[in-house]
Amino acid sequence: MNSEHVKFGITKAPHRSLLKATGLTDEEINRPLVGVVNSFNEIVPGHVELRQITDAVKRGVLMEGGTPLEFPSIAVCDGIAMNHEGMKYSLVSREIIADSIEIMAKAHGLDALVLIPSCDKVVPGMLMAAARINIPSIIVSGGPMLAGRLNGKKVDLTTVFEGVGKVCSKSMTDEELKRLEESACPTCGSCSGMFTANSMNCMTEALGMALEGNATIPAVYSERKRLAKKTGMQIMKLLKENILPRDILTKESFENALAVDMALGCSTNTVLHLIAIAHEAGIDIDLNMINTISDTTPNLCRLSPAGNYHIEDLYYAGGILAVMNELSKKDLINLDVNTVSLNKVRELIRGKEKLDNKVIADIHNPYSSDGGIKILFGSLAPDGAVVKKSAVSEKMMNTISTARVFDSEETAVEAILNGSIKRGDTVVIRYEGPKGGPGMREMLTPTSALVGMGLDESVSLITDGRFSGGTRGAAIGHVSPEAAEGGPIALVKDGDFIKIDILNGILELIVEDEELVKRKNDLKVKYNKYTGYLKKYSKMVSSASKGAICT
Repeated sequence: MNSEHVKFGITKAPHRSLLKATGLTDEEINRPLVGVVNSFNEIVPGHVELRQITDAVKRGVLMEGGTPLEFPSIAVCDGIAMNHEGMKYSLVSREIIADSIEIMAKAHGLDALVLIPSCDKVVPGMLMAAARINIPSIIVSGGPMLAGRLNGKKVDLTTVFEGVGKVCSKSMTDEELKRLEESACPTCGSCSGMFTANSMNCMTEALGMALEGNATIPAVYSERKRLAKKTGMQIMKLLKENILPRDILTKESFENALAVDMALGCSTNTVLHLIAIAHEAGIDIDLNMINTISDTTPNLCRLSPAGNYHIEDLYYAGGILAVMNELSKKDLINLDVNTVSLNKVRELIRGKEKLDNKVIADIHNPYSSDGGIKILFGSLAPDGAVVKKSAVSEKMMNTISTARVFDSEETAVEAILNGSIKRGDTVVIRYEGPKGGPGMREMLTPTSALVGMGLDESVSLITDGRFSGGTRGAAIGHVSPEAAEGGPIALVKDGDFIKIDILNGILELIVEDEELVKRKNDLKVKYNKYTGYLKKYSKMVSSASKGAICT
């Protein structure tokens, strides 16, 4: 279906009349109708300037003979939603974003879409919509925030979260935290490190669904507005050539995205989102495939929180195409994949050499011989769990530790901040999964508290919830099956020993089988009772190992 079904012919006179009520002329109605999806709001730092990006996109569409029709999308700020009930709504918003775009595009017979996200769940939600609707579509985001500076050092949002733990451990004063709070987020844009928002914007380029620079051009640079205009112009070329998202979102493009993911050391949330986007495109990605790619792809970047570099540094080092070019030197990139530029990946990366050997390491001298994300399996996670290996200290790669069990994030945070967690403990937070939360909350507050209190190299954290891209340390999330489904994480007790072997992908609960059978028989699963959308979501959502999709 396209706009011809809503505007041509005698039976569509009422439809044309309604379009004219919006101020459109016959000339505008007769042109292709391009939906411009603007996720602007006045709450989220990555979205407060999206009106300018949207205006630039619309100019580009107009220059190439289309009629841009703007409509909105919601967006949640994970940082503001963190560590309270609001975080239950973050992952949930991904489904609402995808569903609402489908509704608007289908109901009004739009010919094409320009999707304008910035932050964590908006980028994957829009990509899911593009794959599902399958009309010509392209992404242009609002761009990354610049890093802050304090006392001559770069700081970012994660630094502030970690500062809370430092204040509680008396290694930072309230006044110092206040100065940090005022310095860490100096501009609009998606938070400045390789957190989930920027990870997913990197994936838009790696998948071929955005033009060069979408992931890395800072939000406050004029180049971002020029990119938006070019994107508006490019959608008309995609429409003319009838290039559809599923022509671009192939198995090979997802393999490219996963290789780039591992090279960059992206957020563990990319695992959830890439699986979900692939599902909408009719492609199967499982955790074993992710591990296979991770095992063969070197980690080339150590961006915050894994290192001291930020997205602006990646921009100046050559961006995503430079990373892909470096990976191609070991045949780790599929070169004949289509992109929204109408060029193959082979043409896009030609001559795109990296400009900094520290921000993007040489393929022959990487930070690590394998990727930034590792999938773990074992008796505690039969269906898998995920860790950002590139942000884990070498001391925490292979441990046997003592479980400290909590049935919510809040109780775990209280225990960490009051000094109850000791070296050698493993904090287990359960009933925070997709169904059990519901909504699979991010755990940046407890992981940052551990870092701030100096425990990140002696305490691990395991959850059926998930982590912010800003998390560092031995933080293992997405444990599946989750506690609310009776998974083994529901059977863990204080004092149990847990074996974590990140290099070999193992997560084991060291308890005799007979004891586990007894605990299983005695288990009374705890359910959080909610009304509204969370109640609906908990009934529809799949396991994290399947992308936490709603079916």
